[in-house]
Amino acid sequence: MLPTDQTLQALTYGPDTADWCLVALHGWGANAADLVGLAPALKLSNLAMVFPDAPWPHPQAPGGRMWYGFPSGYDFRRPHDFTAQDDLQASQARLKTWLLNLPQTTGIPLEKTFLAGFSQGGAMALDVGSQIPLAGQIILSGYLHGVAQAPVSPRPVMMVHGAFDPVVPLALAQQARAALAAHGQPVTWHELAMGHEIPPQVIELISGFCEDLRQAGQNPLSHPLG
Repeated sequence: MLPTDQTLQALTYGPDTADWCLVALHGWGANAADLVGLAPALKLSNLAMVFPDAPWPHPQAPGGRMWYGFPSGYDFRRPHDFTAQDDLQASQARLKTWLLNLPQTTGIPLEKTFLAGFSQGGAMALDVGSQIPLAGQIILSGYLHGVAQAPVSPRPVMMVHGAFDPVVPLALAQQARAALAAHGQPVTWHELAMGHEIPPQVIELISGFCEDLRQAGQNPLSHPLG
């Protein structure tokens, strides 16, 4: 059953005067504090950053959260219908409501908001992000829950995945990339020699993606991604 409380607890970083926003969704068993520690390394000035906690407590990791549970022993190498899970459906609705209400808190329109996510958070960013009029999406080590949906508004997507990811197989990210392209959604793809992680090189890619789009937004005659 969908929780009646549609808020999500979140940590924030950045100036109150920011005119752009980055929302980042953590992975399975992590929490907002895991990602907020990366904020200073992004070195993005005049950009607010918001790190929500997933709604469900993780069953094994003390203090960890999850957007939904995985079947016992699941390893991403066999088919599973995530969309049939009640906890995912509840998280989808809760995250969408929270995002739609976020401009009331930040004062920043969704059209100037980036949505990023790592692993399970990347899957949520792919899924719910397509339903929100965003500035862009950043998918790190992510995957699709099911069939990709056409986005409600044009936006660029950056996908980053490790060639040696032992958790989410590279093939799943490649499938997601192809599904987005089939909807005419521009994708900037980075396949790196890494595992399931966010190393400094990925931090630089996130910073560059956001900064390029901010500059393009200030100068509509110049768009770095086509």
